[in-house]
Amino acid sequence: MIKNEYNIIGVMSGTSLDGIDLALITFNFKSIWTFKINVSETITYNEEWTNKLKNLVKHSKEELNDLDNEYTLHLAKVISNFINQNNIKKIDAICSHGHTALHKPEDGLTYQIGNLPILSTKINQTIICDFRVQDVAKGGQGAPLVPIGDKLLFSDYNYCVNLGGFANVSTEIEGKRIAFDICPVNIVLNKYVSKLGFAYDDKGNLAKTGKINNDLLNELNKLQFYRETYPKSLGLEWVNDIMFPIINSCNLSIEDILRTYIEHIAIQTSSVLNKKENASVLITGGGVFNSFLLSRIKFLSKNRIQIPSKEIIEYKEALIFGFLGVLKLREENNCLASVTGAKKDHSSGVIFQL
Repeated sequence: MIKNEYNIIGVMSGTSLDGIDLALITFNFKSIWTFKINVSETITYNEEWTNKLKNLVKHSKEELNDLDNEYTLHLAKVISNFINQNNIKKIDAICSHGHTALHKPEDGLTYQIGNLPILSTKINQTIICDFRVQDVAKGGQGAPLVPIGDKLLFSDYNYCVNLGGFANVSTEIEGKRIAFDICPVNIVLNKYVSKLGFAYDDKGNLAKTGKINNDLLNELNKLQFYRETYPKSLGLEWVNDIMFPIINSCNLSIEDILRTYIEHIAIQTSSVLNKKENASVLITGGGVFNSFLLSRIKFLSKNRIQIPSKEIIEYKEALIFGFLGVLKLREENNCLASVTGAKKDHSSGVIFQL
């Protein structure tokens, strides 16, 4: 479907379990791509869904299939409510990431729940989803997928960094877009602050009261993942198997864990950014609201850190998954081999039409 304007609903659920992000976006193409976010909303998960999604990696394949169906129906209800409440009449497609249940690209496996065909029939709209599976089948990491949007929608910046469940970065090196996961962020911070009864550490105020434990910091910084070259990506399984046991073995206070881990994120992120001096860096994602974390990244970085509007901070991933869907409709490449390590660039995703 080749045309110059598309009205798209982008839908994203990330590993930090903040909720389901929805954004109605108008994309225009006139030699370059531009966009406008018309309306956006985050639907938070209730306690039941939070617990289900938090423990996805523990389920059998059969249990995951049941949850996939249940989550797809939940997603259909959330999207339908968004359409009805905002009286949205003109929709070219709904582009949904789903929610990652398993991500082991080294084993040829990635599984996002919420991408079943019933999503299209329940909402009565064209759905574009399941963006990762095809890339993994082509030998890629299936992640990150946002860099094509960074390249075509945010080309003014040398680096685009997202601080979500994981930190990831994309940039141009020798004329090629490359991207990779840097380290876990909110998936770790939120786990430990939840032990104190909080969903997140507001502005990093709790972390600020703690002390850095150098033994733990050194152990984290020595992890093999940080010495590997891109393309590379992280999943919850890696955090559960590798990172949490290291942190838990230190028997530290929650405040000291948070403070040490903030420093770890800042060190890993700035070490990536400092490979270019005086570069412009766009930082988005929920981690931006952790002002203490941001201050540590700025302190250790040699670059010009720029924070966009609150709307882009919160909805950039929903925006870009909407854009991936637009490229898929046009059968244009939305997945870059230079980013994921796949055999070739390709147009990824599945289209469910009525």
